[in-house]
Amino acid sequence: MKPVDVIYRRIDDDFLDPLAFNPDTMLGVAGLLNAYRAGNVALANAIGTGVADDKAVYAFVPDIIRYYLNEEPVLKNVPTYLAMRDRDRDYIIDNLDKLVVKSVNESGGYGMLVGTQSTKEEREKFRDLVRANPRNFIAQPTLKLSRHPTYQDGEMYGCHVDLRPYILCGEKIKIVPGGLTRVALRKGSLVVNSSQGGGSKDTWVVNQ
Repeated sequence: MKPVDVIYRRIDDDFLDPLAFNPDTMLGVAGLLNAYRAGNVALANAIGTGVADDKAVYAFVPDIIRYYLNEEPVLKNVPTYLAMRDRDRDYIIDNLDKLVVKSVNESGGYGMLVGTQSTKEEREKFRDLVRANPRNFIAQPTLKLSRHPTYQDGEMYGCHVDLRPYILCGEKIKIVPGGLTRVALRKGSLVVNSSQGGGSKDTWVVNQ
């Protein structure tokens, strides 16, 4: 057995600890909340931090950095259009065939339109959704993800992949070796989420 210092969770608050929240669930870890309260383990995404899952926050990250750190962002953001802004909404509606439109409160690739791979009917549906509830949608340009050779069903072909590194920020900032490489297993798909048919690949750190 080895001690665990940091936990990155992938389940909602209600299912985190059956002793503290929902007693009927088999998910989570019994007693985890007490260990967290005692300071014995850190939660990378602590209880109540769901606000950060709102995809609309992404558009404000450069301004958040400027406001709290008084410095310019080192890495550029992917241009993000907020449908709740009149000018952005008009741009989204006029360019649905070029953009990726996402529902701000969905996860796992749900509530999403990849414009370059969509049908006219799908775009019309999202046009109506954006107009009806603009606060619930953002849009971004379609990015050209890297591709990696993938073998499945007796065939080798290139699949789109993305790398999710993990960074721990405390007294010092530490980049955890490795990371999660997600792969879109459906031919031509840009959606790497496991709930949408995506998978994962081993991530090798050759030199650190």
